[in-house]
Parts: sequence; structure tokens; C-alpha cells
Amino acid sequence: MKYLVVLCDGMADYPMEELGGKTPLEYANVPNMDSLVKTAKIGLVKTVQDGMKPGSDVANLSVLGYDPMIYYTGRSPLEAGSIGIDMKKTDVSLRCNLVTVSDESAYEDKTLIDYCADDISTEDARVLIEYIEEKLGCDEFRFYTGVAYRHCLIWDNGTTDLGGLTPPHDITGRPVRDYLPNKMSDNAKKLQELMEKSYELLKDHPINKSRIEKGLNPANSIWLWGEGVRADLDNFKEKYGLKASMISAVDLLKGIGKFSGMSVVEVEGATGYIDTNFEGKAAAAIKEFENGQDFVYIHVEAPDECGHRAEIQNKVRAIEIIDEKIIGPVVEALRKMGDFKVMVTPDHATPLSLKTHTNDPIPFFIYDSTKPQSGAECFNEKTAKESGLYIDEGFTIMKDFADAEK
Repeated sequence: MKYLVVLCDGMADYPMEELGGKTPLEYANVPNMDSLVKTAKIGLVKTVQDGMKPGSDVANLSVLGYDPMIYYTGRSPLEAGSIGIDMKKTDVSLRCNLVTVSDESAYEDKTLIDYCADDISTEDARVLIEYIEEKLGCDEFRFYTGVAYRHCLIWDNGTTDLGGLTPPHDITGRPVRDYLPNKMSDNAKKLQELMEKSYELLKDHPINKSRIEKGLNPANSIWLWGEGVRADLDNFKEKYGLKASMISAVDLLKGIGKFSGMSVVEVEGATGYIDTNFEGKAAAAIKEFENGQDFVYIHVEAPDECGHRAEIQNKVRAIEIIDEKIIGPVVEALRKMGDFKVMVTPDHATPLSLKTHTNDPIPFFIYDSTKPQSGAECFNEKTAKESGLYIDEGFTIMKDFADAEK
């Protein structure tokens, strides 16, 4: 038996007037999902327990069968592991975004204009983060380059008692005044000082002058959030008896894959946005199965990024491309290999109207080539709800999917 998970990050949404009262998933043309769901188990699953922040970290851990209440130690440590940082137990890791803020003289008067600095390239970002490390790095604070706008700060003998730092994608277009580290906790004052100093260093950097000349948003500040300590996950193969691979463009999922003992597959041209290499991810998954892997988790970030940016048509298109270029060819390949199961689900909702995550129950289906059952005519939030199946503890869904006894 082969096991495929296609995780469509942030795909779930609310009905929209612009789409005739449909959600992006309802509106999208997804013949492969709709074909599979006709003989699949379909329902709703709550991947983010009440009281936890609805991030991709918590939600993907849940889908993979790791109870976030037990295993979650913060978002950034998972990303740090992917980057290759060997954290000490006394280290605190923080996500370090390169963002665009407005140009008021006082930092607290600025507005968060763009949480990803117009999708800054990894090459440009590396120059800026290395410059920040040169100027602000010290025995206490070290900056590490990640991918695109996503980077990492390691705080030696730091603290996670920071009052809950705010993800920048949650406050795009808002004044930063109420979301600064100083507002969260006295322990976070040092972090705000780093952010303020980063603006003075980056605002006139040649990379940013060039970006402005090209009509792009400058990456003129860092934004710190996602604090946590070193993560430890049970080995996935020992937990579920399956040789597993992780395919993703983002360090968070690569980190989860690394810490859980999965084979982490690099795909050239995987960006985390709608311009990602969808075909490359499908080809990589097929190759993993052909090479003897039992389980492949394909994570696609694009619907989530489109949700954060309120890009209605791009979100619809991202869902359609996943169906056409990933689900279609990988399922076709699996049919030639023998028995297989497929789970398609988002990790959480990222409603276009809110531009951020919610902890709403999300739609899922599980197709088993050996056990066809009465499913639904099509796959979306509405048909999932109408099925009457509801899983309250999202981390239990993997036990069912992977046919695990424990």
C-alpha cells in the first residue's frame, strides 16, 4: 500500500460574493479531486485545538499525527532545524521576516506594508541578512539565512516569555504600534531594539535602492516572531511503520520532516507561491514512491500565500493547478503501482476576506483504492459538512489514514 497526502496550505475559505457565493474550492475546476471523492471518506476535521494559534506549524503537526499540545514548542525551531542550525537546549529561535514598513521617523509610527517585501528572492535576502548579522550579530544574537523572506534569529539563553509576538502576515496594512515586542513583554525589549536598528541599516542598502528603482517594495526591516525552543518529534516510521518523504518549499515543513525522520526532498524551483514548480513536486513524489517510499507528504503553500494577499483569482488558480499538475499525475502513477490511499486536505483556512488563518474545521477526504465507499459528488467545504463526519481531534486523522494500531 502506498500513502499520498496532498496538503493544500490555507485552501479552505468562506463563500465570496465575487465568486457567486462560492468558496475558492467550490468555484475551482478540480476534476481529479472530484473524481476521487466520489468513492472516498469525506468530512470536516479540526486541526487547531481551541486555545492554540491557527498556524501552519500547529496544523501540519496535527495532520501528521503529532498532538500539538504535546509536541509543539514554537514555529521557528522547526524552521531552524531545516536550515541546519543545531540548537542548544538554552537557545530560543525566532522567525526573522524581511518586511516592508513605512518611512515615518519613529518606528512605532510605521505601518506594516508588506510581510514578504514583494517576494524578495533568496539571493537578495541572503545579502541583507548577512549584512544584519555583520552589524547586529553577537554572542547573544545570531542571524541565519533561510528562504525568500523567511529567516531565523537564535537568541542564546533567551526566553519564550515574550507575551505572544505577532506574525506580520496578520497585520499587513496596520500600524505596528500595538504589535511591537515592547507591547508584549518587558523581556522582548531587546527584540524591538534589533528591529529598530535593522530599519536604519536596511533602508538605504543598495539592494533596497535597486528594488525601489524597479518598483518593488524594499526589505527595509526585520520582524521577529514565532519564538520557541528546540523541537523533538517521534520518528514517523517508528510511529506509523511507513518509510516517509516530505516535499515542500518552506523551511517549516522541511523542519518537521527532518525532526520526524522523514526523507526531505528538495525540488528545484519550489517557491512557496503560485509560481512554484508544481510539476517538479509531482515528479519528485512519483520518484520517491518508485524508489520504495511508502508515504509521501506533498505540501503546497500557494493557496495560503494567495489568501494572505487577498488574491481571489490566484487562489482559485492555485487550487486548480494542484489538482491538474500534482494530484492528477501522481494518482495516475500510483494506480500503476498497486494499492494506494490518498488524503487531500488543507492544514487550516486562510479566508481571503480576513487575509489570515482561522481555526475553523477544514474539509478533507481519504480515498482508498481497496475500499471504495459512498462519498460526495464534489469536494468542498459544503459537501464535507453535509457528510456529517466530524473529527474533533485532528491529530487522530493520521492513525486512520496510515492504518496504524498505535
